[in-house]
Amino acid sequence: MPPVTLQSPSKLTSGVIAPPPAFHIMLKPRGAICNLDCHYCYFLSKEAMYPGSKFRMDEALLEEYTKQYIAGQRVPEVTFAWQGGEPTLMGLEFFQKSVEFQQKHKRPGMRVENALQTNGTLLDDDWAAFFAQNDFLIGLSMDGPQHLHDAYRVDKGGAPTWEKVMRAARLLHKHGVRFNILTTVHAANAPHPVEVYRFLRDEVKTEFMQFIPIVERDNETGYQEGDDVKERSVTAEQYGQFLIGIFEEWVRRDVGKVYVQIFDVALAAYSGNRPGLCIFEETCGSALAMEHNGDLFSCDHYVEPNYLLGNIQEIPLIEMVGSPGQRKFGTDKRDTLPQYCLDCEVKFVCNGGCPKNRFIETPDGQPGLNYLCAGYRAFFNHVRPHMNFMTNELHNRRAPANIMGFMAQQDKRVQELFSRANRNDPCPCGSGRKFKQCHGQARQASSRSGRK
Repeated sequence: MPPVTLQSPSKLTSGVIAPPPAFHIMLKPRGAICNLDCHYCYFLSKEAMYPGSKFRMDEALLEEYTKQYIAGQRVPEVTFAWQGGEPTLMGLEFFQKSVEFQQKHKRPGMRVENALQTNGTLLDDDWAAFFAQNDFLIGLSMDGPQHLHDAYRVDKGGAPTWEKVMRAARLLHKHGVRFNILTTVHAANAPHPVEVYRFLRDEVKTEFMQFIPIVERDNETGYQEGDDVKERSVTAEQYGQFLIGIFEEWVRRDVGKVYVQIFDVALAAYSGNRPGLCIFEETCGSALAMEHNGDLFSCDHYVEPNYLLGNIQEIPLIEMVGSPGQRKFGTDKRDTLPQYCLDCEVKFVCNGGCPKNRFIETPDGQPGLNYLCAGYRAFFNHVRPHMNFMTNELHNRRAPANIMGFMAQQDKRVQELFSRANRNDPCPCGSGRKFKQCHGQARQASSRSGRK
């Protein structure tokens, strides 16, 4: 990919309007620099945007950002989010200094938190002790058990990384650091939802999980352009079935004990609240990204020349966040939805998904449909009765976890119906197929095995 020249952003930022009361910035102090070479990573190519750069945020810029970011928030709590590339390549002293600046510039009564996403391979006791002392929330990237994780998550020499990530998880547990697991869903692990979930729950022992679909556009720029995806990408149908597979395990035994981000999104929407995650909100634009040199972009997924808002050393941060260009970026998410989405029964929770994935056509040929539409639609419809049950529990001041007892009763009833079903009866599961062609196949296989 050839180097690019970042143009003046004046056309995007002229005419400041009122900024949102709170906004979120993904800060990349080392830019796209990383010690890994994950095959599907969309951000590594961004290095070409800054030819000759050392890709290190200096201390003066760190303090200026801290000051402007805190000043721009009109809420009592502010979260600094660190990402990359790999942010721990900045070294521990950089983050020690960042905490000092936060304490120096925060307003009286303001709570400051830090969230850091890492591949975990560079963590040691010093890092973990620092995270624990300063209450950092750590996102640890892990794609499942070893054979699935190492399929694409390798270092610069092509060597596997799973052992190092497991060591990081043990370190975080040892020091009592709050952490969640970010799992990307791709061609290698998508067929194994329950295996991935049980591994994270039982072996990594995490209580918080995110499952992020890999939709890797097939182009030479690394930007959000083109209609084809690379073979590592998850298909819409795979992603939907992956989520359903995990949900079926979770809803029977882990409600209230394990928290899966998209399940929380669904419950919020079904109970009448906002989804609470930018990709499922009606509009976006309040989650931006800042590069190592102070360049601010509309979104972490749009670190591209056309979405550069300016540099905080030249234009105040709050002006760029509240600019007409950024406001339009956010409202376009709502205003460009095709009619197919507007008429959809799960629009209230999906809202068309992330704009970066809206590059396929609707069945009637209208552009702007999300590549993952079929998967989202299958999942959000599948969970409807469960979400309605849990919503009713919430409205009656009872625990949503009560659904596990309900599911146990339902499963017992279905098993009783299975035990009485004849080969040519409709399958009790409601599939519309004959029992012998559906769940009866397992009984037939077991019977044949018993005769051997």
